[in-house]
Amino acid sequence: VRIPSRVDKPGSSPVKQFNQENLLPAPLVLPSIHELDLFRCFQPVLIHIQMLWELMLLGEPIVVMAPSPTVSSEMVLALTSCLAPLRYCCDYRPYFTIHDSEFKEYTTRTQAPPNIVVGVTNPFFIKTLQHWPHVLRVGELRMSGDLPKQVKVKKLAKLKTLDTKPGIYTSYKTFLHKDKTLIKRLLKGIQRKRPSEVQSALLRRHLLELTQSFIIPLEHYIASLMPLQRAITPWKNPPQIRPFRQEDFMKTLEHAGPQLTCVLKGDWLGLYRRFFKSPNFDGWYRQRHKEMTQKLEALHLEAICEANIVAWMKDKSEVEIVDLVLKLREKLVRARCQHLPVKEETLQRVGLYIETIIGSLPEDLQTVLHHH
Repeated sequence: VRIPSRVDKPGSSPVKQFNQENLLPAPLVLPSIHELDLFRCFQPVLIHIQMLWELMLLGEPIVVMAPSPTVSSEMVLALTSCLAPLRYCCDYRPYFTIHDSEFKEYTTRTQAPPNIVVGVTNPFFIKTLQHWPHVLRVGELRMSGDLPKQVKVKKLAKLKTLDTKPGIYTSYKTFLHKDKTLIKRLLKGIQRKRPSEVQSALLRRHLLELTQSFIIPLEHYIASLMPLQRAITPWKNPPQIRPFRQEDFMKTLEHAGPQLTCVLKGDWLGLYRRFFKSPNFDGWYRQRHKEMTQKLEALHLEAICEANIVAWMKDKSEVEIVDLVLKLREKLVRARCQHLPVKEETLQRVGLYIETIIGSLPEDLQTVLHHH
């Protein structure tokens, strides 16, 4: 067993292996030790899976009221996992109690609830979290031979302190229409006594494809903001990534929108507009921007390696040459610290370049730079 490190990505295999492990297959990094039975978790809300997916995508505050910590935790984790491969960037508490330090913050009515999914079991929360916009009340999760009774969407005003029936208490109106074919397929699976893990796989694939249909246009657009490789020259700072303009992105949807990969109809534009205001968009954009910046850095290092450094140095002053040494050193450190996507060979060549440049300088400067 190998504990994953910070640089490992869920669902991927680590690149580096120890010598004694070379004969073994590369270990797979699991996002979680516990693989959720998604179908069992979502059984009572299958017909509302579209709504729940949208609420999670938009990072809406949700309370899950359950009869036990197990059900509460499983439902919260199922909800947070339904956006894969998009990372859920909001907070979530699978089991929240009145003793938690944020209790006051979450129950106060003087400010809007935070972007978080909270799982609770204490009936006391029905009253204290009544002001939250979305409350999912579920009963015990039981597997049966038939589709369990589906909870209804109800108005928040109907959330009573005592004897609150299972349901989704919200005034949220979905942007997209329900996918009736998914429900039919799952129903058929129940009738044919299909194993729960197969049903879960169907459900997971549906959610995955839905998320991908939503995210692919964003990925295409953000990729177009990357400067062209020919614009990257060795002796100038790499060009800037162009800013993400929401309206420009919206214009691309007519020809390259989710409709190309998803049959679901609805107000996709409205969904994107709401998504732009969510922490999930912010998290996705920051991550992509960071990756693109690192890619630019890597391409710049490669451009430096391919340049004729001796020719560049001919008409340069000592100040300019020393400045280049310091900048290249800084780039090397950054490349190693940030694990930039650069070949080790490239980094070694940059190191040799630095030595070559220092070697061309007067001895006193060489001494200073070697000790710097």
